[in-house]
Amino acid sequence: MAGSPRKKLTLACALASEERVARKGGAVVARVGVRASLGVPDGSYVSFGFAGALIAGLPPGTIVTADRVVDSCGDVLWEGAPINIPEGKCAAPVMVETICSSEAIVDAFEERSDLARKSGAAVVDMESGPLARLGCLAGAVRVVVDGPDRPLGKFGGAVTDSGELRWGTVLASFFTEPRETIRLGLAGFKAMKSLEYTACVLAGGV
Repeated sequence: MAGSPRKKLTLACALASEERVARKGGAVVARVGVRASLGVPDGSYVSFGFAGALIAGLPPGTIVTADRVVDSCGDVLWEGAPINIPEGKCAAPVMVETICSSEAIVDAFEERSDLARKSGAAVVDMESGPLARLGCLAGAVRVVVDGPDRPLGKFGGAVTDSGELRWGTVLASFFTEPRETIRLGLAGFKAMKSLEYTACVLAGGV
């Protein structure tokens, strides 16, 4: 895949789980929180972590390396060479796509379809946009966990702004939406494996 040469990169993560995986892979990491709510230290960062698919055909674990980051109206916030992720060493597909950065969780099928149409993006996150607006975005590499056919449901409210899990919400989701929660857990396991691989690549260990 064409893209920028591999080098030591600092990864900006929203979630505690993303940070743990990145550090385990040997990467330099800054936890910025959901929507970069914890603030961003001076420097240049790769937006790293999970994403939601806006379109069908992106299974859990799909790795997306961005050539463009846009807002919900499709206005370009960042554009550049995608970071090279070697597909041959990973079981999950690697795709170069546009990432939409949203200010809120987009979950319902209709919301995702509408955002895909307006933005032209394939996936959505909430951190790449703030980093781009600050002028410190060097690229974005995200792993798909949810999608139009596998929404987050109540689990979407399980994460605090600082990136920690609300375990009470997780347990409540399991009891009220057991099938959906188990399905999302399996998708999350696949996504985590891809995230681990990607962290090692970005840290220069693969």
